[in-house]
Amino acid sequence: MTTTARTARPYVGTALNRVEGMEKVTGRARYAFEHSPDDLAYAVPVQATIARGEIRAMDVQKAHTVPGVIAVIWHGNAPRLAPADNAELAVLQSARVAYRGQYVAVVVAENLEAAREAARSLSVEYAGEPHDTELRADHPRLYRPDQVNGGYPTDSEHGDPDAALEAAPILVDATYSTPAEHNNPMEPHATVARWDAGGLTLYDSTQGASSVRATLAALFTMPPQNVRVIAPHVGGGFGSKGLPLAPVVLAALAAKHVTRPVKLAVSRQQMFAVTGYRTPTIQRVRLGANPDGRLTAIAHEAIEQCSTIQEFAEQTTTPTRIMYAAPNRRTTHRVVKLDVPTPSWMRAPGETPGMFALESAMDELAIACGIDPVELRVRNEPDADPESGLPFSSRNLVACLREGARRFGWADRDPTPGARIEGRTLVGSGVAASTYPVYRSPSQATARLEPDGRYTVRTAATDIGTGARTVLTQIAADALRTSPDRVRVEIGDSALPPAVLAGGSMGTASWGTAVVRACEALLAELDRRGGDVPADGVEAGADTAGEVRAEERFSRHAFGAQFAEVGVDVDTGEARVLRLLGVFAAGRIINPKTARSQLIGGMTMGLSMALFEESVMDREFGDYLNRDLAQYHVASCADVRDIEAAWIEEDDPHLNPMGSKGIGEIGIVGTAAAIANAVHHATGIRVRDLPIRLDKLLR
Repeated sequence: MTTTARTARPYVGTALNRVEGMEKVTGRARYAFEHSPDDLAYAVPVQATIARGEIRAMDVQKAHTVPGVIAVIWHGNAPRLAPADNAELAVLQSARVAYRGQYVAVVVAENLEAAREAARSLSVEYAGEPHDTELRADHPRLYRPDQVNGGYPTDSEHGDPDAALEAAPILVDATYSTPAEHNNPMEPHATVARWDAGGLTLYDSTQGASSVRATLAALFTMPPQNVRVIAPHVGGGFGSKGLPLAPVVLAALAAKHVTRPVKLAVSRQQMFAVTGYRTPTIQRVRLGANPDGRLTAIAHEAIEQCSTIQEFAEQTTTPTRIMYAAPNRRTTHRVVKLDVPTPSWMRAPGETPGMFALESAMDELAIACGIDPVELRVRNEPDADPESGLPFSSRNLVACLREGARRFGWADRDPTPGARIEGRTLVGSGVAASTYPVYRSPSQATARLEPDGRYTVRTAATDIGTGARTVLTQIAADALRTSPDRVRVEIGDSALPPAVLAGGSMGTASWGTAVVRACEALLAELDRRGGDVPADGVEAGADTAGEVRAEERFSRHAFGAQFAEVGVDVDTGEARVLRLLGVFAAGRIINPKTARSQLIGGMTMGLSMALFEESVMDREFGDYLNRDLAQYHVASCADVRDIEAAWIEEDDPHLNPMGSKGIGEIGIVGTAAAIANAVHHATGIRVRDLPIRLDKLLR
């Protein structure tokens, strides 16, 4: 076979439709729960009804009388698992209960109805103990963790912030809080587990098939190659599916116990206990400045919670380390272990709550100095990373602020709070900055020229609804100098070349680098062969571990500016977001259509955070009260009236072969602060504790 001529038309940067779109709209795309192997059984978990204590007895007799019940599995008869670094994965291995809602048993039956009935009839006797589920700033058990999420140092300090704050002519000293918030992807967590002579196969709703394989292999003490995780389509994750959690372990454990395939789906209510959430935060921000608004000192201190069995410390104050120039700086994190479920990743962990506090404080500083909030941020633009001293690979926050102000009509704004009223509505506008780090992790890929002249690219990436298949197709087409219709991208299977999970806004950068290098290797091989290709095709692969390790030292971040216009009813205090505009600098945009979807999706979640989302803890029972979407409120289409996402052209040669930065998370960062700042501009009332409910504005 002889290869055909290759063209060089660029497809990266074009609004290519989703390559899997037809599969999804016709229903051919299969999600985890839709796989049904032969001899399938159904599993329904049983959750603890105490917040702390021990199981004294488990009466399974009544459950076994339900027709169709196959097994009731609990710590007394569950298969043993190897010790894990994450104690949340030690499912049914102990009589101890660490929080209300923790799995204490699972019922397996021939059908879902029988499993549910038997699970309801299970009788568990507990020895309850006093519990503590309240996060407060003066908690006696607050401690300093060794590090925070992402491997960042827990604290940082430069200069003498205390002396600088005391001497500052202008001082802002305010405490902000954000509540617990829960991920609610459209597709719940679900797994189909099947054991056979070859090992374990999982159809799982996950953000990372490779990481699930590695974790489950270790838990069940088998080689990783004996575990296969298949996740071709995932209906959202937002961080909650980033790492293997108790449900996937429970499904595998149940299937092993009954020696049959088992299907398990986490109910919406169970997701509020076993699939992670964003920790509540209490944050004190102090800003010292000269009358011209130039910062002399920044201090940002965060207090958070984690469970008693697994530490997760969110990196809440880390964005403050890189945002603004100030010679004296301090950031800290303190955590308390409570009798609550373990927090985990939720879209832009750290940056989302941290930037709400910082950007609200910057707005308060602008008012105290009598300086326009956009201009205040421009005046405090650093020349290099204030924390590390490294040069930025690119930093276009000022350009985003200027362009956003132009598009939004910011120059016409009267800065006086409450000055604009339309009928019975007070109208205000606010601004906040956005940022998110640029990550890239080692991944592998192969590229193959098939006998029919088409190309197949393989990597164990995961598309969680973001359009990963589509952008990887564009990247591969450009690298191969061909058209997207001649490229098939295979992802979502741990049997493919290993790839980093879909998280940290690093998927496209990491997988795309591996795809480009694999395609380059294939073209080199084809050139070496002089265009002659064996009848069965030719393949080449790439591993980017060395390239990632050797990358130059730069401070790499995406930036943005968000503008909000809010209307507040003068009689009821109800706040409505009338307009949202986000302008971002995120390197080269691979696909404008999918990029806009990601950015406005993040901004919508930020709106939801500002006005609605709040998980309310019942301290008496140690449980979240609002455990479904009837009571845990999220923004609906009616709440998103006018939303626009735009970006500036940014050429950054220090990132990856595509020149791209992640965009999955930056959209949510800063949105809540922009809305809170707009509410203050409309009403003169500063809401520092999210969400912005009407009762906080009625005064």
